[in-house]
Amino acid sequence: MTVPEARACCAALEIIPWDDHAIVPAITTVSAALLAASPRVTPVAREPGLWWVGASGFGALGGEPALARALLAIARSWHPLARVTVAGSCVAARAATWSASARASGLVIVPPERDVRYLAAAPLALIPMSEELRETLAALGMGTAGAFAALDADDVERRWGAEGLAAWRLARGEDRRRPVLARVDEPRVVDAELPAPTSTMEPVLFLARAAIDALATALVHDGRAAAAIAVTLTLDSARSALPEGAPPHTVTREARFPRPTARAVHLFDQCRALLERWPLTAPACGVRVAVVATAPLSGEQGDLLTPEWRDAAAADAALARLRAELGAGTVVRPVERDEHRPERQGEWEEEHQAAGSRQMAGDDELPTPGSGPSTSDGGPHTSDAKELPVAARNRAAAVLRLLEAPEAVEVERRSGRPAAVRWRGRRHTFARLHGPERLSGDWWRDDGYRREYWRSEDEDTDDLLVFEENGTWYVQGWFD
Repeated sequence: MTVPEARACCAALEIIPWDDHAIVPAITTVSAALLAASPRVTPVAREPGLWWVGASGFGALGGEPALARALLAIARSWHPLARVTVAGSCVAARAATWSASARASGLVIVPPERDVRYLAAAPLALIPMSEELRETLAALGMGTAGAFAALDADDVERRWGAEGLAAWRLARGEDRRRPVLARVDEPRVVDAELPAPTSTMEPVLFLARAAIDALATALVHDGRAAAAIAVTLTLDSARSALPEGAPPHTVTREARFPRPTARAVHLFDQCRALLERWPLTAPACGVRVAVVATAPLSGEQGDLLTPEWRDAAAADAALARLRAELGAGTVVRPVERDEHRPERQGEWEEEHQAAGSRQMAGDDELPTPGSGPSTSDGGPHTSDAKELPVAARNRAAAVLRLLEAPEAVEVERRSGRPAAVRWRGRRHTFARLHGPERLSGDWWRDDGYRREYWRSEDEDTDDLLVFEENGTWYVQGWFD
């Protein structure tokens, strides 16, 4: 129901944001509980809160009614209004959950071979199909599955193709979907006891390496990859003085990976980074390594003869180790800013995402001033410039190297144009010159500017970018 409808039923309603990290483990927990009634349990994709449960083969155990009652008792331990229906097809069973009988008693059993008749009165909203097809059928006056199922198959296929034919078969109860044998993931945990308490990490790392090798092998066998790993140390904090049966003193640290991996060497690097910066407050007598989150194992493969192919997880592991060793702000990437002044067109931003997931901005040529004229008052404008400095470059693409801060220089002028500059004890003569390019803006800030840029072009020395502001000339950088 909508939020206003829900608040009308419960004024003290608390709205909790949807959280997949909380929903997925809950679905797994419910699936494991339903396995007590049937070995075939399948959570329905994109339908959280809906499960297909196999109902065949229970004749000697009370038949379908006994199974339905058992499932209802399990489901209502989570939700007081849970509903269980039994039918010959998944589409009919789902439609039956919305019937008045299911809402009243929570339990409906569709008689065998009656799925088509039962679906006849079901609204099209309960038949899986695209929204476009559903709206088309509604526009044609068909609001129930029975009306859609009454059409001729040839007409349906001719009008709506394979998609329409598949929906038409579902409306007739011809559903090939079936629950599959479910298997709940076993805990991926390895425990190891140290022969004697230790105050150093070397013995712990030795055991952690063996544990990670075993976990990585199991992950690959199951087609999974580790998304997060936790290391728990058991500390010998004078346990003999604790009361009988007191739990041991444990400390847990967790690492999450930017990209799931099943490579033992990468997993061990993460664990080692955790353990090496872990101050021991007491001798360690045991270690536990657990994979607390998994993801499907990627099927990406590389060509050994193609040097461009690289394992992106290796870069992620290296960057994660740098962050662990050197602290936050160590790994940064260049980002472009919407500014006209060269010194403000880029900045360094801390890199949080996977290194291999996108091309870093620093791989491209940095933006240069004068990318084009603007009609806004705050942006650049050009005057007496037949050729902008950026557009005037006829050689191969060059990179602008900016100084940390513009440096004041002496300029020799000829016919009102700069002809040479003396910079860092050396005279630079301008063989060719492009400009002027006049930039102004940021008048709404305290650091408004008005500059006249010139770009030199010389065969023997680096091409300089100079500008004049308030009667003073500066070198901004050079091109190479």
